[in-house]
Amino acid sequence: MVGFLISIIVISISLLLISKLPIGVLINNPLKALISGAIIGAFDGLYHLIPGWLRTIPAVLSFGLIPLIVHTIIFAVAAWLVEGFRLRWGLGSAILGAIALAVVNFILFSVLRLFGLVAA
Repeated sequence: MVGFLISIIVISISLLLISKLPIGVLINNPLKALISGAIIGAFDGLYHLIPGWLRTIPAVLSFGLIPLIVHTIIFAVAAWLVEGFRLRWGLGSAILGAIALAVVNFILFSVLRLFGLVAA
């Protein structure tokens, strides 16, 4: 449970950082980012309930396109569900936002692992 809460906070911070980039992702305030982070974290957790080998085979065969599509859909659904989270350019913003979220999350979680705040 603590890991999920840390994940929500990291995703929220990532969303706030992404909203400052010129990729069409708009978030009104930190509370909307926190709610969006919880939604993205929950849907991503559901996606990771699928066994790893069952996710890996299509990912390898599609050169990573299927995971990108899944994460783009998760990002777009979160924007659709949360009132203050908007995608200015629709699908293009969702794709760029999902990619940016993956990169920023990777960096933030790497820093947290470096300081021993999350498990490796």
